[in-house]
Amino acid sequence: MKPALLEVMRMNRICRMVLATCLGSFILVIFYFQIMRRNPFGVDICCRKGSRSPLQELYNPTQLELSNTAVLHQMRRDQVTDTCRANSAMSRKRRVLTPNDLKHLVVDEDHELIYCYVPKVACTNWKRLMMVLTGRGKYSDPMEIPANEAHVSANLKTLNQYSIPEINHRLKSYMKFLFVREPFERLVSAYRNKFTQKYNTSFHKRYGTKIIKRQRKNATQEALRKGDDVKFEEFVAYLIDPHTQREEPFNEHWQTVYSLCHPCHIHYDLVGKYETLEEDSNYVLQLAGVGSYLKFPTYAKSTRTTDEMTTEFFQNISSEHQTQLYEVYKLDFLMFNYSVPSYLKLE
Repeated sequence: MKPALLEVMRMNRICRMVLATCLGSFILVIFYFQIMRRNPFGVDICCRKGSRSPLQELYNPTQLELSNTAVLHQMRRDQVTDTCRANSAMSRKRRVLTPNDLKHLVVDEDHELIYCYVPKVACTNWKRLMMVLTGRGKYSDPMEIPANEAHVSANLKTLNQYSIPEINHRLKSYMKFLFVREPFERLVSAYRNKFTQKYNTSFHKRYGTKIIKRQRKNATQEALRKGDDVKFEEFVAYLIDPHTQREEPFNEHWQTVYSLCHPCHIHYDLVGKYETLEEDSNYVLQLAGVGSYLKFPTYAKSTRTTDEMTTEFFQNISSEHQTQLYEVYKLDFLMFNYSVPSYLKLE
């Protein structure tokens, strides 16, 4: 009887051990899938402790030979520097930047990145990427982040939110980059998005009504009230009107890049271009140490503003207005090595 009792007790212990092992394994499996759901790459996106910084990777690459990409970006940096030097009177109207000038510079402390976003140059997707990089596992797929959420200011930290010593430290130590686009193509893209789409009523009310009031003779009361049928010619006339910038700065969607990102005051380590968007974006991600599992999202190109579209929009702009408009955006053309468009009739 006694041996039988001992055998039963031994079997009970074994059963309890098996049950505990199974339960523990089940909990681990659940925990694993929760992690994978948040970060399917299975890689820690948040931190780069112990690894080389993006600046080290850019200026002191692990490969002894400079890649063609590195040489290209050095040429772009030199172009910005040379343009700033040659146009110092125009480009350095103010010697000191204020924190308010830094509100377009998004900071990623984990990967030591600073990104100056320029509207109409893929900034929605780049803000999505920055949310993935700074989200500490909250996000994994950039395209799962709604576009409107990417533009909520509270979702990303900008450089103007830091103290002056903290700002200086980050400007010195972090890799700073921006993306640019052919200035007039960007301008037409802004016009198409803000003034030809019926859902942009806030822009129609804020800017459309003002533009029509100033630039359209014999405007109807409905046009003055709604501001939803601004012509491109009227938009251009508004931009070159000296009264416009005396009244208030340009809206960020048509503000010049040198006024948004201050490249003559801030040394940008990388200048990406819309024309080579995916290649340049993935190079940034590679330098940040996340390129193996995070890529710039691709999307349909059918709605993009093209050079052909831009040419059509400028057909009805007088040579006088074309010349004046070019002067407004001249530094962007020169600084980022965009040639004068062939369709322009400059005086």
